[in-house]
Amino acid sequence: MKLAKILPLAFVAALGLWTGAQAQEKRIIVVSHGQANDPFWSVVKNGVTQAAADLKVSVDYRAPETFDMVKMGQLIDAAVNQNPAGLIVSIPDGSALAGSIKKAVAAGIPVISMNSGSDVSKSLGALLHVGQDEYDAGKAAGAKLKEMGGKVGICVNHEVGNVALDLRCKGFADGFAGQVTTVPTKTDPSDIRAKVKAALASNPAIDTVMALSAPLGGESSVAAAKEAGSKARIASFDLSPSFLKSIAADEAAFGVDQQQFLQGYLPVVFLANYAKYGLIPGGNVPSGPNLITKDKAAQVTELSAKGIR
Repeated sequence: MKLAKILPLAFVAALGLWTGAQAQEKRIIVVSHGQANDPFWSVVKNGVTQAAADLKVSVDYRAPETFDMVKMGQLIDAAVNQNPAGLIVSIPDGSALAGSIKKAVAAGIPVISMNSGSDVSKSLGALLHVGQDEYDAGKAAGAKLKEMGGKVGICVNHEVGNVALDLRCKGFADGFAGQVTTVPTKTDPSDIRAKVKAALASNPAIDTVMALSAPLGGESSVAAAKEAGSKARIASFDLSPSFLKSIAADEAAFGVDQQQFLQGYLPVVFLANYAKYGLIPGGNVPSGPNLITKDKAAQVTELSAKGIR
């Protein structure tokens, strides 16, 4: 969903919400499960930073050093103790984070979820969710790859246990409706590359690779397929400049773009308006999915290099 359809830029520029000491006192806190130095999450943080600058509000971005639900819960608890004007959270594991998020809601802190957790956001008391439905996105990608002729596929999961990523694989398998095996890996691109290469080498029937992160699984899978001499179609969630070049060069089929810049940007806009005017959208805001194929790749490559797409 395009930003222009949700919030006119003139309105954003005219807000002038919090300034000076007031901005420092009533800040918004973001707690995600993704580190800002991760290529994907750096785009989310760019969205947060841009919204804070556009609206002149104070926003803190916090995340555990690794994928750690205990630490993330502690970060949310610490944020609640600071009584911010609003709290933005990703919810990769609703069961693990439910207590901390409900504590924030009980304290009267407006909460918006983003990126992951669309299935549990409302039940935990969040005002709304900004993101894409991961299962539906996976199913759409799987159906597209089936349409392209795929019959035997692998889903490369670099963070097994992250509910959002597990849902992507499940959706892919259901939409693909063929033979699908999940290949669990670490978040290390070299590990992903080695395991995808081994999978392709051990089973020449594999004609489809679904990765769950372009900078990690997507780029590594393209390299692995070249090394293995495989003609498998490769698709990935999310975008990176390198993976977009692979799409443009017919080395990859498409990327599933969830427009994560908006996942960082829009919650800040919504909470700032809620704090000042009591205004909030009436439901979840879908930021994706959009399938970026060869005909679209060139359009978004420049923005991806700038950390926006």
